[in-house]
Amino acid sequence: MSRVQLALNVDNLDEAIAFYRKLFRTEPAKVRPGYANFAVAEPPLKLVLLENPGQGGSLNHLGVEVADVDTVDSEQTRLAEAGLASVDERGTTCCYAKQDKFWVQGAPNGERWEVYTVLADSATFNAADDAGPACCGNDNASASAEPACC
Repeated sequence: MSRVQLALNVDNLDEAIAFYRKLFRTEPAKVRPGYANFAVAEPPLKLVLLENPGQGGSLNHLGVEVADVDTVDSEQTRLAEAGLASVDERGTTCCYAKQDKFWVQGAPNGERWEVYTVLADSATFNAADDAGPACCGNDNASASAEPACC
């Protein structure tokens, strides 16, 4: 697996970007309305910031970004053989990227974990262009909600 992803809810995206820019000595890889991500080299980390006023400081979800679709498939198979169920999302658009992914089900404390690869950049946050269910954010912030994407 290439790097762990940590997706955080933040109250103010600009303030969060300024803080994490200093903390990790790196510029954001992508900044869009209500969204930013950092591809941190050391330690290997994909840090995703989701502007979600009133939820700042809370965990949105966790993930593992992998190199390609073959790795997504092999990880899903490995976890299924270990008895973990998953929810498949192939060709989904989320977090301004087209992705192939799956969500691991059954974490003991309800943590949301995704294993994904980015297929291409996207001009929209999600497939519904924010008209449908929230992607990694506002309507999906609770751990009990089924993940929509990201």
